[in-house]
This record gives sequence, C-alpha cells and structure tokens, in this order.
Amino acid sequence: MQTKNILAISGSLRLGSSNHAILRALGQMMPPNINYNIYNGISEIPAFDPGLDNDTPPVAVTSFRKQLAEADGIIICTPEYAYGVPGALKNALDWTVSSASFSGKPTAHITASTGGENAHEAMIKILGAIDAKLTPETTLLIQFVRSKMDASGNVTVHIQLKDLKL
Repeated sequence: MQTKNILAISGSLRLGSSNHAILRALGQMMPPNINYNIYNGISEIPAFDPGLDNDTPPVAVTSFRKQLAEADGIIICTPEYAYGVPGALKNALDWTVSSASFSGKPTAHITASTGGENAHEAMIKILGAIDAKLTPETTLLIQFVRSKMDASGNVTVHIQLKDLKL
C-alpha cells in the first residue's frame, strides 16, 4: 500500500479548541499507510500582502506552501467567528492563491461551531476560488459542537472517515 500524506488545518488558534479535538480524533482513525500531520503555524503567517507575494515570500508562508505541496489531501476543520471564517484561516488561504497550492488537491472541509452555516458556506466558496477539489461528500457541518464533547474536550460523537470520502 502506498503511503499518503494528509495535512490537517484548524481554523482555531487555540490548541484546546473543539476543532483541534476533532482533528486529533480523526488522526487516531487514520490507517497505517497515512502520514497525518496537524499544521499549527497559522498564527505565524503574516497578514496577506500582495507586495510580499513574490519569489521570496515570508518564511512562514513558504513553509505552509511546502507542507501543502507535500500533502496528498487536506482536511480543514474550522469554527465560525462573527458569522464568518476566522481571520487567521482566511489569511492563510489568501497566501495560497498565487501559488495554486490547493489547485486540484483533494480537500475535506468540516465546520464545527455553535451554528456554523455561514462559515461553512463561505469556506465552500473560498475553497472553490482556490480550486481545491471539494465535493458535497467531503464537507461536514457539525452544529452545537460543544454538546458533542465531554468535560475533557474529547469528541463524543462518532465521525467516520468514510463520511468525508477523502
């Protein structure tokens, strides 16, 4: 069996967030032929500046793009903030436009929040704009996510990888 690389990205900067918990839970379900890594560098990516998006972009951007290029698939799990996509995640995705890092890349998108429908729809549009390979089968909206976690922050609802068809 060929080894595949999956890069998971949380839209929340807080490591103890429900989105990180979901990504950790998914990581525990990965078969042995999957190298699964959660990207934790979003907070290091500077605000998008088209003037800096050249042959030598900021180091954090270069690192992010490299990890995206090495991934066979991407999983993004994000909350909804103020009826939209968290700014740090949107900023990181803005840096991928000129590099085409997501172009044709199989991508799963999970929105886990109290409501989440606005961010979920916005992310589908954003991922379409950057040409991520996204289908209805690779999207999942988990509403009232805190009610699906125990007091220790563990996911109590069963999420199956086959549900994401990545």
